[in-house]
Amino acid sequence: MRRLPHSILVSCLIIFSCSNQLLAQRATEKFNRAERIISRMIRKHKIPGLAITVSKNQEVVWSEGFGYADLKNKIPVIPNNTVFRIASVSKPIAAMALLKAVEEGLVMLDSSIYNYVPYFPKKRYDISIRQLAGHLSGIRNYKGNEFKNNKPLSIRDGIKLFESDSLLFKPGTNFAYSSYNWNLISLAIQEQANIPFEDFVITHVLNPFQLNKTVADKNKVIDGKAIFYKKKGKRRFKPVSEVSNYFKLASGGYLSTSEDITNFGNVLLKDSLIQHDQLKPFITAQKLNTDESRSTYYGLGFEVSNDSSGRFYFGHVGSGLGGYGIFYIYPEQGVVITILINCSNPEIDKTFNKLIDSVFESLESNQ
Repeated sequence: MRRLPHSILVSCLIIFSCSNQLLAQRATEKFNRAERIISRMIRKHKIPGLAITVSKNQEVVWSEGFGYADLKNKIPVIPNNTVFRIASVSKPIAAMALLKAVEEGLVMLDSSIYNYVPYFPKKRYDISIRQLAGHLSGIRNYKGNEFKNNKPLSIRDGIKLFESDSLLFKPGTNFAYSSYNWNLISLAIQEQANIPFEDFVITHVLNPFQLNKTVADKNKVIDGKAIFYKKKGKRRFKPVSEVSNYFKLASGGYLSTSEDITNFGNVLLKDSLIQHDQLKPFITAQKLNTDESRSTYYGLGFEVSNDSSGRFYFGHVGSGLGGYGIFYIYPEQGVVITILINCSNPEIDKTFNKLIDSVFESLESNQ
């Protein structure tokens, strides 16, 4: 086989590189208002770094990184490589593990948690898996600095943090968001599958969904992992202290990229690995036993609501130590938006609402 002359090969590489830059530039031009909003956040030191990935009708139309994954070493954010702490965006991943466990007959949504975790201390009322998944169980949320725990607890050990506490209300009569609900669900799946919950998720969700950059947060060195920060004053960021998130893997213990999470959303829209009738209970807002007209705006592991402009979505917001994420799936528009940030909650919700609105404006103007 004849080899191309070196000069021609170099020219081809230059043309290929320029073509890629041109495509990236065109994508950015479509979303220039959104880009300005994010750039302003970086410039005003609201956040250290951000990755955003947007898809429409299964095709990624914009994926870009802003700011730094590592401020000290000036390492930029790259959407397909920078790994963020996704906090409660982990819950939809765990929800798909629950769906698969139901599909395999390992657990049933309306069965008692005591059928699967008999050693969980008896409460005044029974609690179903469905009530746990929809935050209708009455189990409390974090107390004090429990969310900053840095002891290497197993999932079973983590249950001890709240197992002795009384329920806040009779299950089904009220809504109280608590990550501990999903910790208990993950223990039930682990006990029934007879393998670690982490392994169950890998074989039933991460591998088939091709979430190649999504991993358990084990405080290990991972290629592309961002430094996790918190705000210090108005213009500075400080790395957060070490925290052990493994015991709450299902509720907030995963790391991922914006492109991986957007791909995850597209799988849910496509109905290829998950049938719509199986997914429907998970993305349908629950109702209270005491008032069926009152929506909880939460399904099973998914927020089910409308954004600030009234567009229906299902997905999740994640807020954790050194990480914040927005994962919205808009089935009516066929759009998935993932925004990941490497700092604790920046408390700029109105800015994020403007950002999402600007994304839709660009999508609509380029139809």
